[in-house]
Formats: sequence, C-alpha cells, structure tokens
Amino acid sequence: MKRDKGVIIWLLSGCVLVFIMVVVGGITRLTNSGLSMTDWHLVTDTFPPLSEEKWQHAFEEYKKFPEYQKINIHNNFTLDDYKYIYFWEWFHRLIGRVIGMVFIIPFIYFLIKKRIDPSTLKKCFVLLGMGALQGFFGWFMVKSGLIDDPDVSHFRLSLHLTFAFLTFAYTLWVALDLIYPERKAPVLALRKWARIALIVLLIQIVYGGFVAGLNAGLVHNTWPLMSDGQFIHDSVFIERPTLLQNFTEGQSGVQFVHRTIAYVVVALILALYFKGKKLGVDTQQKQGLNALVIIVFLQFTLGVLTLLFRVPLWLGLTHQVVAFFLLTAMTYTLHRLSK
Repeated sequence: MKRDKGVIIWLLSGCVLVFIMVVVGGITRLTNSGLSMTDWHLVTDTFPPLSEEKWQHAFEEYKKFPEYQKINIHNNFTLDDYKYIYFWEWFHRLIGRVIGMVFIIPFIYFLIKKRIDPSTLKKCFVLLGMGALQGFFGWFMVKSGLIDDPDVSHFRLSLHLTFAFLTFAYTLWVALDLIYPERKAPVLALRKWARIALIVLLIQIVYGGFVAGLNAGLVHNTWPLMSDGQFIHDSVFIERPTLLQNFTEGQSGVQFVHRTIAYVVVALILALYFKGKKLGVDTQQKQGLNALVIIVFLQFTLGVLTLLFRVPLWLGLTHQVVAFFLLTAMTYTLHRLSK
C-alpha cells in the first residue's frame, strides 16, 4: 500500500476535529445547551443571529418548547442566558459542518489526483456514510427533547456519543493502515484479548452516555461502595418495573453497571499487558500496551473523582476527554497486534 503523507494528514485532521467536536458536545451537554436551537437548517444556521431582533425571535421560538416552559421559565431565564446556551449548541453544529468540508473537499481533490488507492477509497466511502449518519443521529437526539420531555432521550444521546467514538476510531484505523503499510503476522493470542477489551470499552462508553443522559452521576456519590455502604444499592432494583429497565433506564442501575464495567475494563487491559510481557512484543506493541495501562488508571481515577464531587463541569469533561485517549490507545494497540 502506497504511503501518502497528504492523505494521512487529512485523515488525522479528521480525527482531531471529531475529538474537538466530542469535547464541545460534552460541554453542550453539561451546560444543558443542547436544546437551545429548536430547528436545523444546513445553510441558514451557519451563523448565529446577527441582530438583537433576530436574537429575540430565536428566544421566542425557544420559549415554545418544553425546556423553557417546564424548567427555565422558573429560573429567571433571560436573553443573555439564552445566548450562552445557544453559543455552545451552535458551535457544536458549526464544527460538524467544518468536519464535513474538511472531509469532502480534500477527498474530491485526492480522488481527482488519484492519490487514494482502491482499498482506502472503499474505507473513505464508509467514513462519508458514517459522517452523514452521525449528523442524523445528532438531530434525532435533539428532537427527542423538543416534544414533551425537556430532556433528550439517554438512548439517543448515547447513540450519538458512541457513534462519534466509533467514527473517530475507524478514521484512526484507516490512517494507521497508511502510516504502517507493511504487513506482518498478527499476534493472535493478544489480538483476541484486545478485541474483547475493545468491545467491553465500547459498552462502557455506551453506559457513559446513559449516565450523562440520566444525570446518574448525581446519585450514590460514594466509592468504592454505593450509598449506605452497599455494593449494589437497594434502589438499583426498584426504580423501574423490570430488571432490564432498571439496568438501562434507572439512575441507580445505570450507575451500578457503569462503575462495575470500569473494573472489568481495568482487568482486561492489565491481562492484555501482562500477556504481552510474557509473549514478548515489538516496540510499537509495547508502547501501545504501556499507554493503555497508564490511561486506564487515569480514567478510572477520574471516574471516581467525578462521582465523588458530583460531576463538576471540568471533571466531567476531563473524564470524557480521557475516554477518547483510552479509545485511541486501544485502537492503536489492536492495529499493531493485527497487522
């Protein structure tokens, strides 16, 4: 496979932009800004309202929806307050547009110049589809908070968040294919463990979305046990009618699953690390495994602190950012164990 630095830089730039978008998305969620823009237009929403009259019109439109009518109407919510939350949602959507342009315009250029080999071209079409689908998931999520409930569906929020992580990971994988064009025999025993660890990590990311969507970090703010010194608090089983609903829709149940899977992720990465030491790995594989261990312990610590301090903005955001770094290390390590 031909190594083209321009194509590699283009793909890695996409990774950076997706990372920035997820960070801004985290701020949008943590500042309750996601429902501030009540409609979506591909062109006319590119810039925020440019006059006081247009701002007032946007604010009046916002007042027609549940978040204002059921929550903010009681909070002395002013136009200035509205401008603040509008900014974060607008900025989030703007980055989405920038990602689209950064992907499509260079893609057309590289296509015309025949700088993308057939294998990479197929992957780029997959990325194009993933980007379009992610935009749809974003609006699908926002729409759920504009009907009756002044909050987005935590299922849709998690879908939007997790798919962003998947898009990032796949973009990075395609870039790594070009960065390391040589092929070598995979380390089968370690690759199997790395795949399992990746799947469990993605499940943990899904539950991270559930925790965010349900504000489940605001209950049971103790560690290592839940409230009242219980490993599984009684409330885990009584918030919803069925066990499945408790573990997917109840604050306590969702938090219990998220904090428990954290132990599994740490255990799997440690198992992968020590198996790698026994088998003997090359420099790149060793670097990946070392990064995984360091980042997973950092992420675990941040998760505990985020819980204990009841999700302050900076901690919640840092926890999400480090999750990105952990997925980056996992993707890199799996790639180096596979090809």
